[in-house]
Amino acid sequence: MLTHSDIVAARARIAGRVHRTPMLSATRIGATAGVSLRLKAELLQKTGSFKVRGALNAISQLSDAERARGVVGVSAGNHAQALAWAARAAGTKCTVVMPVNASQAKLDATRGYGAEVVQHEWGSAMFDKARELGETNGYVFIHPFDDPRVVAGAGTTGLEILEDGPETDVIVVPVGGGGLLSGIAVAAKHVKPSVKVFGVEPEGAQALRKSLDAG
Repeated sequence: MLTHSDIVAARARIAGRVHRTPMLSATRIGATAGVSLRLKAELLQKTGSFKVRGALNAISQLSDAERARGVVGVSAGNHAQALAWAARAAGTKCTVVMPVNASQAKLDATRGYGAEVVQHEWGSAMFDKARELGETNGYVFIHPFDDPRVVAGAGTTGLEILEDGPETDVIVVPVGGGGLLSGIAVAAKHVKPSVKVFGVEPEGAQALRKSLDAG
């Protein structure tokens, strides 16, 4: 079970290697809802998203033998770029399975960071392909969100939010796989139990909501 201590340890592990992104005021947007609103600007993070926090934390905990074997991941783009960047920083080989219709910009960036990209049909088959590559080549599989090391790295965002905005009452987090939401929830609720954390996902991609409804 992920703990606050895991997130604090992750922060120490990645400190000085990723940006402490700013909290930017969003006065006009907040005014429409009658609240004081600030945005945690992770788009200014290395590789352009929060994903690098988790990827770096995970790769930093590999043994020398695992690092020598290399890593493999699955991603539509953001985790791919983050894993490739973190692997290059660690001097380890990186392979990423990406969908055939992935953004060309993200494909180019992932390759630019030194990763080998294997394109595959979208869906669970991508994970099967990544595990197959791992078993065949000895790569360590680093899941884009269902890995406690990745979630702990993502959770460092929550620590920064409450340090830079201790008055925060509500944190709204976008949901894809749920790694960022999980990490922020663990970090924030430990620091400030009264804070409310909401996950938000598109109506057209209600994976988490449907999963919860299905039990």
